[in-house]
Amino acid sequence: MPELPEVEVTRRSFADRIAGATVLSARVGKPLRWPLGVAPQQLAGRRVLGVGRRGKYLLVYLDQGLLLMHLGMSGRLRFAVDLGPAGKHDHFDLVTSAGVLRLHDPRRFGAVVWAPHEGDARVAGLLGGLGMEPLGAQFDAARFHSALRRRSAPIKQVLLAGDVVVGVGNIYASEALFHARIRPTLAACRLSRPRADRLHDAIVVVLQQAVELGGTTLRDFADARGDAGHFQTQTAVYGRAGQPCPVCGAPVRRIRQGQRSTFYCPQCQRR
Repeated sequence: MPELPEVEVTRRSFADRIAGATVLSARVGKPLRWPLGVAPQQLAGRRVLGVGRRGKYLLVYLDQGLLLMHLGMSGRLRFAVDLGPAGKHDHFDLVTSAGVLRLHDPRRFGAVVWAPHEGDARVAGLLGGLGMEPLGAQFDAARFHSALRRRSAPIKQVLLAGDVVVGVGNIYASEALFHARIRPTLAACRLSRPRADRLHDAIVVVLQQAVELGGTTLRDFADARGDAGHFQTQTAVYGRAGQPCPVCGAPVRRIRQGQRSTFYCPQCQRR
């Protein structure tokens, strides 16, 4: 599943190129998770002001309204002058004067939703429950610790839930917990302020590194230019079960938490 780094990498790979373009037409293929919310032909003539991001949602701002785009489990965006005819799994095209923005989504868990403005109920429904933005100024260490103190679930599960801090997916949660030397099964409420501060800083560092490396490509992720990510080549514990920890040499362990694989070092992450 594309996580925050992959979504941010995608945004950066086409935002500058589409900004200022005029929408010529829009095409909707097979139904996605939610309806578009407007007749596709009504998008024609609108100008793209810019592209933002909130969590794992891309926000395409128009001079009238905005499009909220989510990549779901397997979606990806491409942006190019000529993408050719839409294929079987190409479910949305935004044709602009600068090129075509196309959503390719074999599993159709993604979404493209139009809203007239950011205060619309549809925007609030999709973005209102999201936690702090980890790559933004609002990711305050004191607020982070305060929120963790109210949660008794394992810290790894709290990170994945997205209501304390948004976008820290499975790979990045394992990596951040390793760098903070915190065992993933520890109850979030048991983290002291110094340990929560270490985790806060580790989350920022890991996500920034992932963005710089183009995200993680385990199967088929690529940005809007078609380039794959390389963070998977730099992981310390994720996907390395049985291999030596890069710090102490102990074998990395793999456990299941909430139907997801968790990787950690039993020596470096004792509690």
